[in-house]
Amino acid sequence: MHVTRLLKIVSGPFLFVVTYFLFAQFNHAHEGRMAGIAAWVAAWWLTEAVELPVTSLLPFVLIPAMGITDSKTIAMQYMDQVIFLFMGGFMLGYALEKTNLHSRLALLILSKVGVSPQRILAGIMMAAFFISMWMSNTATVMMLFAAVTAIIIKLSENQSTPTKFGGALMIGLAYAASIGGMSTLVGTPTNMIFYSFYNSNFSGQQQIVFSNWFMLAFPIAILLLIITYWLICKHFSLQDIKIELAHSYFKEEYKKLGAPGRDEKIVGTLFAITACLWFTRSDFIIGNFQFKGWNNLFVHKDFIQDSTIAIFMAMLLFFIPSKNNAGKPILLWDDCKKLPLGIMLLFGSGFAIAKGFELSGLSQLLANSLTVLNAENTFLIIAGICVIITFISEFASNVASIQLALPILLSLSISLQLPAIALMIPATLAASLGFMLPVATAPNSIVYGSGMIQVKDMYRIGLWVNIVGIMLIVLFSYFFSSAIFKF
Repeated sequence: MHVTRLLKIVSGPFLFVVTYFLFAQFNHAHEGRMAGIAAWVAAWWLTEAVELPVTSLLPFVLIPAMGITDSKTIAMQYMDQVIFLFMGGFMLGYALEKTNLHSRLALLILSKVGVSPQRILAGIMMAAFFISMWMSNTATVMMLFAAVTAIIIKLSENQSTPTKFGGALMIGLAYAASIGGMSTLVGTPTNMIFYSFYNSNFSGQQQIVFSNWFMLAFPIAILLLIITYWLICKHFSLQDIKIELAHSYFKEEYKKLGAPGRDEKIVGTLFAITACLWFTRSDFIIGNFQFKGWNNLFVHKDFIQDSTIAIFMAMLLFFIPSKNNAGKPILLWDDCKKLPLGIMLLFGSGFAIAKGFELSGLSQLLANSLTVLNAENTFLIIAGICVIITFISEFASNVASIQLALPILLSLSISLQLPAIALMIPATLAASLGFMLPVATAPNSIVYGSGMIQVKDMYRIGLWVNIVGIMLIVLFSYFFSSAIFKF
């Protein structure tokens, strides 16, 4: 075995032992075992000591072996409902590909944004950003994934476009979707959790509404989007990639496709209906207007998730007859046999680690570390909160992170004699900063599954995006939140 590879493999168990003993020194041996598992898995992910799907099986073995919880509980995490959203989304994507609708969408996007690598990346990131302001970040990425893949394929058909360009587009898609979700109260579940928690605990005080959240969060998100775009361009050296095509090339190629066929129209219609169902599923507030989602039609409205919609709409494709393939439905199971098992295991491992954090008490321990922030300088307190929440969210669920943190921040605000909102808002925004690891967010996992991204690309860019995000959140929260939220 090559020495370098051996060192990478050994780094995992070594970090496990070091991390465990560090925690054990402070009488947190049980939490230390889970922290050690996270360190081991992170080491193998970052060094790619073995292929990521193999590393993704580690939590299933180590968490029960370390006495944190049983195998049955961990196995359930590997089939979380978000994985079904992934499956349904990819099935819809295969239908787009089979009917060639993905090429039509790709050429339509390319005909609008231009032919330079920088303009193509900017177009994709802006589309993902603005859609994810109103729709699930994961659903946004699933919706655009097929079109972005088609763009990469289309460009590679006409010339030898470097593979790193595909990686740039995929990372840009994931990061822009996560950043866009920060902008609105309905953009990501963490924002809604904060909204519910704050309004239930401070019903007689200044309320959080769509407009004042947007006034603070949107400038942060748009600046972070611009800086992230620049970081991706710089990392992948997009300025050195030349695409030798006429400006009208993509418009002419789009015209050559002619009118869409019957199967294309059906798939496109189902795709649009899916997007609308995702968008209108839950209640959301715009100013003083409250929109009631269609899930209120069900007795148990929370039982219906985006994954339910994705699977239902994908299943319809197995029943609707195809005109191009007479006697058969539009989608066959053979079309879905290429569902990437590796990325599903990657998803599952992220949920398994998050569950381990919860059951071992490690999430609570890390959240409780917020109470050490007793400095007199409010700026430093906010900065410390953002750093801790961002770190937790790289490994644990961002929803779980903010659910644990908000009650602690409420108590902390009382002891420090600070407005609770001054601590909760930056913490909520920081919970969306998970850019370094493939399992940090579902969008990261989806685009990593394309095979066009290396882990080192993600953590090198993601580290800087996290740092810039923390800086922007701290600065805007410290200088502007009191004026916007009237405290």
